[in-house]
Amino acid sequence: MRYAQGGGLTAERRAFREQIRLEAGELFAAGRDNAEVARDLRVHVRSVQRWRREWVTRGEAGLASKGPASLPKLSDELFVKLEAALDLGAVAHGWPDQRWTLVRIQTLIGRMFDKSYTAPGVCLLLHRHGWSPQVPARRAVQRDEELVTTWVKETWPAVERPRRRSGPGPSSPTRPASR
Repeated sequence: MRYAQGGGLTAERRAFREQIRLEAGELFAAGRDNAEVARDLRVHVRSVQRWRREWVTRGEAGLASKGPASLPKLSDELFVKLEAALDLGAVAHGWPDQRWTLVRIQTLIGRMFDKSYTAPGVCLLLHRHGWSPQVPARRAVQRDEELVTTWVKETWPAVERPRRRSGPGPSSPTRPASR
């Protein structure tokens, strides 16, 4: 994908660019040359040349937006189904642990919807829908939270070194503080 947000221009940005092209069409009709149009609209001369060719052959329709560069492979309705499947967990879909990796989600999309994505494409898809990468906290299966809490409250204070007292101390490691 060409743009940083991973999916082309937003509808507002497409409309803004279309408005600039339509303004260029008005300037073409007024007899202005390419360099003037480029300077007035603050765009590159090559863009103006391309727009003028379209304007000459197709009129204003040639300057209209052609819509998004590509539509997403998974519609919003299908993504809702994917989210429901992800909520079930990876074990429910045959993997040995509960971790969802990009490759596993890619495989799940292929199984459920018969659509192919690359791992970076899955990452962009998830990011567009508000998902972010998460690393699960690694905890032992045998961990007893009650014992851990008791240890932190009772044993750790006895093991921990006492903090330094607050109060005046030496201003220099070689010279004691004056009183």
